[in-house]
Amino acid sequence: MSALRYVPCILALAGTLSVLTGCGDKTANAQTPQGGMPPPEVSIVTVAPQRLVMTTELPGRVEATRVAQVRARVPGIVLKRVFREGADVKAGEVLFRIDPGPYQASFNSTVAAVAKAEANLAQANLKVQRYKPLVETNAISKQEYDDALTAQKQATADLATAKATQETARLNLGYATVNAPISGRIGRAQVTEGALVGQGEATPLATIQQLDPVYVNLTQSSTDLLQLRRALANGQLKRVGKDEAKVTLLSEDGSAYPHAGKLLFSDIAVDESSGAVTLRAEFPNPDRMLLPGMYVRAQLEQAVTENAITVPQQAVTRDLSGATVMLVGADDKAVARPIKTARSQGNSWVVSEGLKAGDRVIVEGLQKVKPGAAVKPVPWQSAPDAPASANNANGADSQQQKTK
Repeated sequence: MSALRYVPCILALAGTLSVLTGCGDKTANAQTPQGGMPPPEVSIVTVAPQRLVMTTELPGRVEATRVAQVRARVPGIVLKRVFREGADVKAGEVLFRIDPGPYQASFNSTVAAVAKAEANLAQANLKVQRYKPLVETNAISKQEYDDALTAQKQATADLATAKATQETARLNLGYATVNAPISGRIGRAQVTEGALVGQGEATPLATIQQLDPVYVNLTQSSTDLLQLRRALANGQLKRVGKDEAKVTLLSEDGSAYPHAGKLLFSDIAVDESSGAVTLRAEFPNPDRMLLPGMYVRAQLEQAVTENAITVPQQAVTRDLSGATVMLVGADDKAVARPIKTARSQGNSWVVSEGLKAGDRVIVEGLQKVKPGAAVKPVPWQSAPDAPASANNANGADSQQQKTK
């Protein structure tokens, strides 16, 4: 009898357990529908056409705008170097002094020769003046008067020759003082005091280079230039306006040069050895940061497209069949889409075929999805915004932990 008394309690307990078990199964099924995982989260960008200035990065070398080799124009011994090596000099500034003694003596001799020629001419002029009335009265013969006129002309020619010789002597005396032909920065002296220069040839003494502004000679593949011109002719691209085009520089260490330059011209011939065309740009150089011979990279604006479609480079995968991107369809499922890229622009690819405005392209999370799989799209943040996004994510996790 005592055992039968506990039977109703046991049956009631078993019913309660069965009800709880059923509720637990429903709860588990509600949390994971069909027993699967929630769709993976992917970062996307929405395609939107935009006006894009087509920038080409080209290698180049810095060149001084003006280069003058200072040379000895007369032979002699260098007495003194006046300038400081590596300093800035002005046009006309004295650089070297060559022994002027022989040239001063030659100049003095020509001064005397001019004085003598002037005296002879004065005597010839007076003789002609005296003979003129005499020949009219037949006091002297016509021959004597003609001889006086001839002597006058010879004296005039002798004076002109003496003055020319004097000018040459004056120039040589001036060349003994070597002046800067242009303003700029002068390099090291190539001769020292006591050196014999100009003996048989114009001896190089120093080199002056004008460094503000400077030229940057760029090289571009003739193939790229031909494609660009074809795109301009077809109307796919528009030419950058003359006043809008600019050139920016990146130095050897990758830092940006603070001053913008301007494109001067493009060469009219292709280099046979390299197959490249030379372009020249001009840059201000007030701080002398750019030195001749320095290797630089220039970003040159060459054309504009009004409705360019770009995607981040990391969103594009490539194989033997070409380039592909993954899109998020209207039903939030991944779709593979083949595309064609025209060129790179910064960290993006310019897409010529395969995408249109409004397409949602997966940038991050590609390794998590396959075509046809459901995904959870979220806006993609570029690299500079990544730290902020990480902080926001950490804050959200902390808030969830506090809520729990």
